[in-house]
Formats: sequence, C-alpha cells, structure tokens
Amino acid sequence: MQTQKLSTLEKVGFGAGDMALNVVISSMMLIITFFYTDIYGLHVRDLAVLFVVVKIIGAVADLAMGQVTDSVLTRWGRYRPWLLLLAVPYGLSVFLVFSTPGWAYDAKLIWAYSTYILMTIMTAGVGIPYISLISGLTADPQQRLSANGYRLFFAKVGAFMVTIVVPVLASAWDGAHPAAGYQAAMAVMAAVGVLLFVFCFFTTTERVVHKVEKQPLMAQVRVLLKNDQWLILCAVCVTGTIGYVIRGSVAIYYAKYYLGGDTAAVSAFLSTGVAAAILAMVVSTWTTKFYCKVKLFRHSQIAVAVLSVMMYFLVQPGDMVTAFVLYFLLSLVVDLHAPVFWSAIAETIDYGQVKTGKRVSGFAFGGISVCQKIGMGVAGYMVGILLDYFRYVPNQSQSALALQGIALMLSVIPGFFHFLMGMLMFKYRISDDYYTTVKQDMQAQGYATT
Repeated sequence: MQTQKLSTLEKVGFGAGDMALNVVISSMMLIITFFYTDIYGLHVRDLAVLFVVVKIIGAVADLAMGQVTDSVLTRWGRYRPWLLLLAVPYGLSVFLVFSTPGWAYDAKLIWAYSTYILMTIMTAGVGIPYISLISGLTADPQQRLSANGYRLFFAKVGAFMVTIVVPVLASAWDGAHPAAGYQAAMAVMAAVGVLLFVFCFFTTTERVVHKVEKQPLMAQVRVLLKNDQWLILCAVCVTGTIGYVIRGSVAIYYAKYYLGGDTAAVSAFLSTGVAAAILAMVVSTWTTKFYCKVKLFRHSQIAVAVLSVMMYFLVQPGDMVTAFVLYFLLSLVVDLHAPVFWSAIAETIDYGQVKTGKRVSGFAFGGISVCQKIGMGVAGYMVGILLDYFRYVPNQSQSALALQGIALMLSVIPGFFHFLMGMLMFKYRISDDYYTTVKQDMQAQGYATT
C-alpha cells in the first residue's frame, strides 16, 4: 500500500498547477473588465452580455470535461495527462484574449467573443482535471488540507504576479500603446502557465484510484441531487464567487478613480490584496490544525461582511492609508475559507458515495466549476450593469455618483454575498471527525483502492 503522505515537492508541484490556472482566473477577476473597457474599448453593456454568454459555454465545457475524466483512465492516472496535453493550447488561448486587433468595433467584439470562448474551453480542459486531482493524490483529509494550502498559496503568488507584472510591463513596454503592452505582458504570463502545468504533471502522482461506475448523465445528476452536503457547497460557491469577482473586478477602478492613484498606486493596491490573500493561506492552514475548519469558514465570511461595511463608511475618496489597511484586512479574512472549501469537495463526494451507494466524481468537480462559472457570469453581468447604472465613463474623471457606485461595488455589495456564504455554511456538517466515519464506511464497503 502506498503512503498517503505527500512530500513537500509533490505539494509544491500540485500548487504549481493552480498557479498556472491563476494566470487566467486572476486576470479574469482583476484585469479583464478594466482591459475590455479602458484598453480594448468595449461598451459596458456589451461587456455584461459577453460575460454571461461565455460563462454559459464554459459551464457546458466543464461538465463535458468532467465526463471525460470519469471515462478515461491512463497509466498516468485520470487527471494528470490533461495538464501535459493541453498546457500549450491553454497558454496560446490566454495570449489571444489579450490581443487587440485594430479593427472596427463590431469586428473587435466578434474577436473578443471568439478568443474568450476559446480560452474558456481550454481552461475547462486543464481546470477540471486539476481541481479533481486532489482526490487522486491522497485519501488523508489532513494531507488534502495541507496540499490545498500549498495550492492556494501558489495560486495567490500567481495572482500576485498578475497584479505586479501585467500593469508594470504593460506600461514599461509600450506606454504609448497600452494594448500592445498588455499583449506582451500576458504572453509572458501564458508562457509561465504552460511551464507550471508541465512541472505539476512531472512532480505529482495519482495514488488513489476510485472505482467509477459508468452512469448516464441524468443518473449522475440524480445521485448528486441526493447529496445534500455537495449541494450546500454549490450554493456557497455561487454566492462566494459573485462577491469575490465583483470586488476583484472593480478594485482597479477603485484604486485609479476613487483613490486617485497612478499606475504604481494601482499596482500596489491590487498587490496588497493579493499579498493578504497569500498570508491567508498560511494562517488558514495553521489555524485549522487546532480549530474547526467548518467554524473558521462560517465566521470568516460573516466577518468579511462587517469589514466591507466598515470600508464603505470609513474610506473617503483619496484616503489611501485607510483604504490600504482595510483592503488588506478584508482580503486576508475573505480567503481564510479557501483551503477548507477545496478540500471539502472531495469529502462531499466520498460522503455521497456512502449515502447513495454510487460515486460521482468528475461530474461533481465539474458541477462545482459550473457553479463558479455561474457566479462569475452573474458577477460579470452585475459589474457591467452597475458600472452603466452609476454612469461610469472610461478614462476620465468620474462623477460623484460613479465614485459612490465604485465604492459600493468594492465593499457593501460583495460583502452581502459573503454574508450569505457564511450563513449557508451553518448547514454544512462534514467536520474532520465526521469524515473519519465516512472513510471507515468506504473502506468497509471496498469503494477505493490505494
């Protein structure tokens, strides 16, 4: 029997995969809205529709990829081979999204749709296998939690690179033509992403092989609908993603227009949030060694709502110091739940297998990713509609209404969704002690081999 303990190298390799994914995820949350409005030149209402359409297609791609990972088992495992095979297409698709052709508006809109859809499909191709990989690395819940701590630490490092490298290189390489600068900067990030996926493939091992019974799509759906704990995570994922994406999307507008920052200040503000999120991975991993992970999840998200209200009322336009301090605290607390959430998915799958007698793995991970897409689509639509409602106009001084709207979108509005997220977790009951009984039931019934 193979050991369930992961080496430090394997945890680092696993984390490198999420760092590669965050070339896209962080760019989509922190930069893409600003890029499309202020650099690419899309109208905010067109942008809102684009985000919805693309996320619908992305949801379908996630579900399809979940089916593929359940059906295909190679000598390298179910999940790792896709990271190697699709790494280069993934990187190329990222580069194309940030390419700005000098065409008429309608042609540019078609290009935006085409490249964003391609990137979304390629992200599903590597993303679903990657988020499913943790269930194959180890069956030990503490090792999963530790690995996810590494994973999310490196994910935030990837996000940090995006916030530092992209604005700075975009400005340094071609200040007169920022579109070309963004293209060059994202080319670097895409290349890094490709190398990281290759590194992840060669440093990880799938040692847990679950017996996945082939089931029709609707049969899998019915099994998942009986899994109450997985359904709670779905609702948590949607609400949390809406809050996270709204705040992340408007952060660059907040730093530039509400605080009046230049390029360096904008980069510093975004980096402050990401630096706090990196620290959150360390704090969360340490805290869950002696404090219930489910309680940490609940209480941290309720605290986010409180901090969000404080930030709205305490920070005035141009108040850099207070804004940086509160944004750091907000970003630290909001991400304390992240290692718990990504570990919990695999645990709900095992729980569902014991409860129903049938295992749905790839489709369950794909379903969570669909929930992410739903949250991102709703958030993207809300950002576009709200920017239009508050009369935002790119590249000029904003009205008092627009500044108030930007402040609300960074604080109170996303804070409300995180409050809902925390309240939903009061229905979640798979603690470490509870999961121990689930594992014992699985072993007794012979559901997994290691």
